[in-house]
Amino acid sequence: MERIGVIGLGSMGYGMARSALAAGFEVIGEDLDAARAARFRAEGGAAQTLSGAVGSLDAVVVVVLNAAQTEAVLFGPDGVVAGMRAGAVVIGCATVAPDFAREMEARCRAHGVLYLDAPISGGAAKAADGRLTVMAAGTPDAFAAARPVLEAVAETVFALGDGAGAGSAMKAVNQLLAGVHIAAMAEALTFGMTQGIAPERFVEVIRQCAGTSWMLENRAPHIVAGDYAPRSAVTIWPKDLGIVLDIARGANFAAPVTAAALQQFLAAAGMGLGQEDDAAVAKVYARNAGLVLPGEDAA
Repeated sequence: MERIGVIGLGSMGYGMARSALAAGFEVIGEDLDAARAARFRAEGGAAQTLSGAVGSLDAVVVVVLNAAQTEAVLFGPDGVVAGMRAGAVVIGCATVAPDFAREMEARCRAHGVLYLDAPISGGAAKAADGRLTVMAAGTPDAFAAARPVLEAVAETVFALGDGAGAGSAMKAVNQLLAGVHIAAMAEALTFGMTQGIAPERFVEVIRQCAGTSWMLENRAPHIVAGDYAPRSAVTIWPKDLGIVLDIARGANFAAPVTAAALQQFLAAAGMGLGQEDDAAVAKVYARNAGLVLPGEDAA
């Protein structure tokens, strides 16, 4: 495998594209934001457009926001699948419902194209270092075709099944926990403030205690620094936790903790915080309790 396309050069996709470049691939990067695509070309990305080179690609890695965008880039008016050669592979990395992943696999198969259901986890820093975790499911042929790319962008690849859907199901489980942990971190940190515990002291102590989590250790320092530049934006969570709840309803499964966390992210979005880092959900708690977070002006 020598030539791949990466569609979606956001915080995760850009890092994945750079990791593939570092591993020796020729990489064509494409994004709705022309400046991101131009930046990637300036840093070593191929000069061709994806539409002009799609027939020569061995793999297309789709790192867009949601199912609608995934379907559009694969099968829309300018969708890539129709132009891909037989035996090439689509690596679908967006968080989507398992049924949608199975649908994409079937539609790709009708064109002779392989599909790997391959949602990712790890954040922008691990994407840039080629150290992501991939929760993958697909046929043995899809795994074989995708393996060189996976080796370039991931530290850990879990093979979860021989057909699409299982990877997206596992990602939904992960997102349930991740979203709940962020909301719980924000609740605990601001609760501590009501008891005179400064946010920096909260981080110092709790990260050494049983109540810690990866999300707490990663996101709480953003609050301490008053830094809400979006590594992962608030708007991600209404989408991802919404997917979790849709799947849960289909399984007749009650997920009340997930629903409660979702309401906090919706409240944050309603406050105009949608494009801030998801740690900004702490501002919902702070507003309701009359607290002033680090870096915020007292009103």
